[in-house]
Amino acid sequence: MRPILLPFMALSVITPLHAQSSKLDAEVDRLLPQVQAKVIAWRRDIHEHPELSNRETRTAELVANHLRSLGLEVRTGVAHTGVVGVLKGGKPGPVVALRADMDALPVTEEVDVPFASKVRTTYNGQDVGVMHACGHDTHTAMLMGVAEILAGMRKDLPGTVKFIFQPAEEGAPTGERGGAALMIEEGALDDPKPSAIFGLHVLPFPAGDIRYRPGGIMASADAFRIVVRGRQTHGAQPWNGIDPIVVASQIVLGLQTITSRQVDLTAGPDVITVGAINGGVRFNIIPDSVVMQGTIRTFDTAVRNDIHQRIRRTAESIAQSAGATAQVVIDTFTAVTYNDPALTQQVLPTLREVAGANHVTLTPPITPAEDFSRYQQRVPGVFFFLGITPPGTDPSKAAPNHSPRFFVDEAALPTGVRALAHLAVDYLSRGR
Repeated sequence: MRPILLPFMALSVITPLHAQSSKLDAEVDRLLPQVQAKVIAWRRDIHEHPELSNRETRTAELVANHLRSLGLEVRTGVAHTGVVGVLKGGKPGPVVALRADMDALPVTEEVDVPFASKVRTTYNGQDVGVMHACGHDTHTAMLMGVAEILAGMRKDLPGTVKFIFQPAEEGAPTGERGGAALMIEEGALDDPKPSAIFGLHVLPFPAGDIRYRPGGIMASADAFRIVVRGRQTHGAQPWNGIDPIVVASQIVLGLQTITSRQVDLTAGPDVITVGAINGGVRFNIIPDSVVMQGTIRTFDTAVRNDIHQRIRRTAESIAQSAGATAQVVIDTFTAVTYNDPALTQQVLPTLREVAGANHVTLTPPITPAEDFSRYQQRVPGVFFFLGITPPGTDPSKAAPNHSPRFFVDEAALPTGVRALAHLAVDYLSRGR
């Protein structure tokens, strides 16, 4: 069993380097100790009772009841199980939004903690374990703590804070809609509309550190499906048919030349991965068709569109050269998670004040995707990363997000609470 570091051990990490300049900032720090234990308790409760995308009913109820207890205006059932809370300050001012995601993953937990998930359910027809293997339990708990802090100082807040607790960030189940796109469609950014939005994600690097990046910080994500159709025949007489397995193999190699030889790599990194190939039922039968599935990751819209065209051309041309056909379908999911450069520069002093200047660093872009990007397409936003790897552990050897061994050092959570709370009050205090 790995040691669980209590939140009070994080005080040395989160103590500001110098006194906060504003009354609101000082009030945030005064109220923080009152919610630290609650944040840990909420996180452990949510972790022990994880729920998959669009099924976050228990989590949503926990969140909604807490927000109501704070006197917020609460709307439930947004995008199936989403919760939106509105805190109106006692003074006029702008509107700022803070977002957390609530869903877990179909992963069987292997972390030895007392609150480990033992939940099992059916996912895509399979019996699976359910685990918060991406840290969304921490995101939800931290934002609940932020809501309590800011509600405790509402009379002095110059504006409005909108709390968005979102389901299905990991993607809605097959045949369903969900996530940020549906939240927006059902009014999560309306009445009142925020002029800025902030969010964070935990990642395995030193606990309490913050990493940021102006511009593209996380990739866009698209899925492609290619159906290669040949002509079935006996495996001992391939000349009597058209072998879609060989054609599919050539397409896999051809797709890799798009990123290595056709796209300008100085425009930003990109990835084309074939994650699944299915075809054939017997060792001596060449099948009639093969189905390939994969993902595309980019950091530039023009590059993204160009790659889509090149995938279609490559697959169709290779298939045609062998007398086969290739049908290409590309589904666009999330856009680039793009941090507004001016807003990022504006909030950088706040992040440095929270974690300490030496603990806030520029991060390279990463290829996982986030549907927080949907909000950023509507309003300027900043998304940043919070480290959760305990001292003494090499982050390069720590289990990554989506691993059954993903571990969170809870000592980092107060830093996340402070960061979101200070970002909100500092933004409101500037009046824009």
